Amino acid sequence: MEYVKLGNTGLDVSSIALGCMSYGDPERGRHQWTLNEEESRPMIKKALDLGINFFDTANEYQKGSSEEIVGRALKDFANRDEVVIATKVFAGMREGQNAVGLSRKAIMTEIDHSLRRLGTDYIDLYQVHNWDYNTPIEETMEALHDVVKAGKARYIGASNMYTWQFQKALYTAERHGWTRFVSMQNHLNLLYREEEREKLPFCKEEKIGVIPWSPLARGRLTRNWDETSFRADNDMFGKVLYQATAESDRKVIESVNEVAEARGIPRAQVALAWVLQKDAVTAPIVGATKEQHLTDAVAALDVRLTDKEIEKLEEAYVPHPDNLTNLTFYAKQNALMKSVSAPSAH
Repeated sequence: MEYVKLGNTGLDVSSIALGCMSYGDPERGRHQWTLNEEESRPMIKKALDLGINFFDTANEYQKGSSEEIVGRALKDFANRDEVVIATKVFAGMREGQNAVGLSRKAIMTEIDHSLRRLGTDYIDLYQVHNWDYNTPIEETMEALHDVVKAGKARYIGASNMYTWQFQKALYTAERHGWTRFVSMQNHLNLLYREEEREKLPFCKEEKIGVIPWSPLARGRLTRNWDETSFRADNDMFGKVLYQATAESDRKVIESVNEVAEARGIPRAQVALAWVLQKDAVTAPIVGATKEQHLTDAVAALDVRLTDKEIEKLEEAYVPHPDNLTNLTFYAKQNALMKSVSAPSAH
C-alpha cells in the first residue's frame, strides 16, 4: 500500500479509500443491495489487512447503520489512532423542520449522532455532503470550525458542489479565520470527466485533497455492456447518472476492455489506474462487496498506463450533462428533502 498526505495537511491516508455505502442494514435504508453486518465485517478486515487506513461513510447511509457497522468493525480490528474515519452530514435522518441541511443546529446535532453510532470520540474528516442553498455559508463554516475546535473532528471536507461554491466556502473560512476545507469528494471516472474542466485544476492550485467517489462508475467500467447485477438493477440513481449518455459510454467501456485484455489484467485495474494518474487525485473511494474488489483496487496502484493507452481510453468521451443538475432532479423525484439541494450520490 502507498500512503499520501491529504491535501495540504500532515495526515497520511492510503492511496485507496474504502467507501462504506455498501455496508448497512438492507432493511433500514434506500438500498436493498447493501451487505449486512455479518457480511460487511470480512470486507473491512480485508481492507485493513491490505493496508487501507482510510474509511469513508455518511450519516445517511442506510439510516445510520453503515456508521454503526463500520464503527464496531474498526473498534474490533484496528488501532483507532491509525485509522482515518470520514463521514458526512447533510441529509435528513429524521422527520422535522431542522432535520436537513447545514444549519448550525443540524451540524451540531448530527456530529453527536455520528460520534455515537461510530463509537468514537472524534471523526478524522467531517464532510458536508452537498451545498445547502437555504443556509448562509458563514453559518455553516463557523459551525464546522466550532466542531473542530471542540475536538469532535480533526479536519473538514466538502463534496458535491460547483467550483464557485467551493471557492466561496474557502474564502469565507479564510476571511474569518475559521477552519478551511482540506478535501473535495467529487464524481470522477472515465464515464464522467466534467470535473477536469474546473474542479481538479482548482483543487490542485489550492492544495486540496481530491477523493473521488464512484471511480468505477458504479461498476459499469468493470463488466461487459450487457451484463448486470442485483445492485445495477436496483440502483435508480445510477440510471439517472448515466442513462443520458449510454451510447458514448458504451464506447468508453469497450475501450477499457480492450486495454485490459491487452495487458491481461481486470478492467477494474485499468479504470482505477486512469483515476489514480490524475495529478490532483489523492485517493479514489472504492466500494467493495467482494474480496476481489479490494485486491483489484490495491493492484491498480502498480498499473501505469501509457500515453497511448490513456488516449484510447479517453477518445470516445463526449461532454456529459451537469452532474449536480442530475442530483437535484433525483432529489425532487424521490422527495428525499425539502429544498433544491441534492441528496447524496455516494
